[in-house]
Amino acid sequence: MPKEALNIVWLKRDIRTADHSALDAAEKDGRPYLIVYLFEPSMMDYHDTSDRHLQFQYHSLLDFNQRMKAWNRLVILFHAEAGEVFRYLTESCEVVNVFSYEEHGHQLSWDRDQQVRQTLTKAGVQWQEFKKNGVIRGSKNRIGWDKQWYVTMNEPQIKNEYSVAVSHAIENPFPMQDTLLQKLEQYPSVYQPAGETFAWKYLQSFTEGRGANYHRFISKPELSRTSCGRLSPYLAWGNLSIKQAVQFIKHHETYKDNKRAYQGLLTRLKWHCHFIQKFEVECEYETHCVNRGYELLAHDDQPAFVTAWREGKTGFPLVDACMRCVNETGWINFRMRAMVVSLLCHHLDQDWRKGVYHLAKMFLDYEPGIHYPQFQMQAGTTGVNTVRMYNPIKQATDHDVDGDFIRKWVPELSKLPTEFVHEPWKVTAMEQEIYNFRLGEDYPEPVVDLVASGKAARAKIWGHRKNEKVRKERVRILETHTRNKN
Repeated sequence: MPKEALNIVWLKRDIRTADHSALDAAEKDGRPYLIVYLFEPSMMDYHDTSDRHLQFQYHSLLDFNQRMKAWNRLVILFHAEAGEVFRYLTESCEVVNVFSYEEHGHQLSWDRDQQVRQTLTKAGVQWQEFKKNGVIRGSKNRIGWDKQWYVTMNEPQIKNEYSVAVSHAIENPFPMQDTLLQKLEQYPSVYQPAGETFAWKYLQSFTEGRGANYHRFISKPELSRTSCGRLSPYLAWGNLSIKQAVQFIKHHETYKDNKRAYQGLLTRLKWHCHFIQKFEVECEYETHCVNRGYELLAHDDQPAFVTAWREGKTGFPLVDACMRCVNETGWINFRMRAMVVSLLCHHLDQDWRKGVYHLAKMFLDYEPGIHYPQFQMQAGTTGVNTVRMYNPIKQATDHDVDGDFIRKWVPELSKLPTEFVHEPWKVTAMEQEIYNFRLGEDYPEPVVDLVASGKAARAKIWGHRKNEKVRKERVRILETHTRNKN
């Protein structure tokens, strides 16, 4: 008996049921199709991946299945390398087409896709990949990119419609192991809830009140947790498309009354794609300096500094509060992200690679194309962007005036009055007795002198911008990643 011809939809970072090109193509083709998702050991074990990422993916898939239940279209989960899975599928089924989105990831995901392509080509299977969020594969420069991005964002969304599927009995030789499932089924309540259903709830609540103060509180570590869009994990894992978010906000009835706030978020949605486009052109940013001239810049090698930074024990209260917060919840606002990277790379003088994977694993909204270029921009290794060194004391007094965020995440300082909560090293010996607080015991002394380390860092990083290789690289970077070569 001949095998039945069918198609496959391969979900990656696009776990949603609406505005989905691959699912739409499968429906329009008319053949039966399977929807698959792969938990690949090599990806799961990579430096940038953590349990929270996998848990978010898994719970997004549970939500996907619930939304597709009426059409009997449930995702088949495989726990194996992509090459193994597609080799099995093409040998056991008459696969005609594979539909998926392009993945703008790191080198490992690119290499994986090339192996899959070889497997599918050898089996005579067509693989159609769809563009994602206006990012263009193969682009050599940024000329015309902005205009095309706006064109893409204004195009109609795909109105996915589904037919009821006939069950296909397919043996899965790569099932999810019980121990893995038990880990994935756990989902701490401190994380943003996963899935398309919650993505829309967050988007709707932003336009129904939360977003009114977006532009006022965007830099505040505590207030931003409510007023910011908080869409980033849903965009990172594809519970929402950028187009869905842009059009919903831009055309919402409350836009005219909150134009400044909403436009701020819309601008950042474009930046989201801008940085992914940069990474798509040069994914080496994961492991090498954007400006190769900065590979010549020497750094101090202090593992103890890196450990203190990772654990939130640097002696700088706002930095420590932010690191503890992101370690536990998976999210801090942009300014605080910039500040913690700045301290690591400038004041502590550590190579950016010493911390980039830790935050990749901690961010629930980790997106390779945003993470590596942004991390390096804050580390000052582009040779193009202005070097910003964030003073954690100024950031604290400006954006956590009463120390509420610090006290929440660094309870060791909760007994101190506000005048000392930002700079506990100023508490005198007598005052330590009064407040029952011991600097160096209850809370660490600063790991470096902020003034001296800042002065040294500025001289070092600005001085290196004059390096001949840095200057040459700057020209190349501007030609590749800016709209106007002049």
